[in-house]
Amino acid sequence: MDESPTLELVTHGVAKGGEAVAREPDGRVVFVEGALPDERVMVEISESKKGFLRGRATEILEPSPHRIDPSCAEVANGCGGCDFQIASPEHQLELKRVIVTDALERIGKLEQIPDIVTVPLPASGYRTAVRCVVSDGQAGYRARRSHEPINIDSCYVAHPLANELIQTGYYGTASEISIRVGAATGERLVVADSSSLGAQVPSDVVVVGEDELKAGRRAWMHEIVANQKWRISAGSFFQTRQDGAQALVDEVREAVGELPPDARAFDLYGGVGLFAGTVFGPDHHVVLVEQNASSVADAKVNLEGRNVKLVRSKVEGWSPKRADVVIADPARQGLGRNAVSRIAATDAAVVVLVSCDAASLARDASLLARKGYHLDSVTLVDLFPMTSHTETVSRFSVQM
Repeated sequence: MDESPTLELVTHGVAKGGEAVAREPDGRVVFVEGALPDERVMVEISESKKGFLRGRATEILEPSPHRIDPSCAEVANGCGGCDFQIASPEHQLELKRVIVTDALERIGKLEQIPDIVTVPLPASGYRTAVRCVVSDGQAGYRARRSHEPINIDSCYVAHPLANELIQTGYYGTASEISIRVGAATGERLVVADSSSLGAQVPSDVVVVGEDELKAGRRAWMHEIVANQKWRISAGSFFQTRQDGAQALVDEVREAVGELPPDARAFDLYGGVGLFAGTVFGPDHHVVLVEQNASSVADAKVNLEGRNVKLVRSKVEGWSPKRADVVIADPARQGLGRNAVSRIAATDAAVVVLVSCDAASLARDASLLARKGYHLDSVTLVDLFPMTSHTETVSRFSVQM
């Protein structure tokens, strides 16, 4: 078998997926795993396409001044979970700023981009929700750029309550599990992709299989954010860290700004009601739109007694009415053309967009710009330290 070609390259940028960017002599872009910008590296090429190459840094000839030794030993063992462990925490934030700015310029084609504000959060023991692959009953992660499972001794970013379940739990015949823990409540929930039979975990842990959920069993845990208790069911979305959820609430509230007492608002992709239940006052008229039945059921409990109307619907199929402000927190793919058209139909003066992907933020910003909305601010809330994932809160307003 032919050996993979190796190139000596100088990196000069960072791509959305966290890889460093270089160019080979013929001009093709090379995405380099395990490298930072401004490094001279030896790169083993693993993929060759007409427009780009992809490879892995096998030797760092001239390291970046921002390079550090990974904080987690599992990186050396091949764990693919944290691609930014080689960069200092401060430089990680700078790289994410570059990723978001580049996306807004290159994909969004925006001419004026506000300075991106960053909100750092603790980098270890933060994840209250983790997804694990199971091998021989033991929870672990997948190897870097592979589907192969690897066992881990400890996860640097998992909350201690979740880490214990990774280290000591036994999960029978499941092939994947999702672990959720309440940082403030101490409650723990494990959802197995098949039957929960054979699982062995501490007595306080609720374990449920996907088959049981489909048969009608309900299972949930609780978390406390903004001094409120939130029910989060096994089939509902919630942020992956408690302090991150609080930071998002703070930033969304600031982006919404002061509202008149009788203001009307839409909370799109509203989930279990986090923003509807924290950002608005008792006299505001709020409509929460959410497709997921589990999340709507949780929102009904979490928002009891509040002036919030729940609408179970896809945002693309929702009938918009006039509003003063719209909050939208879509999935990774973003809003898209149809959802943006419905937002614009509300004539809202302010739109606050929560995005978990730089490219989708850029696409949505471009679509909103075509509807007359100007990008006022972008705040990068660092929900995922040690990784290249970005989370942003952006404010758009109608230009008069």
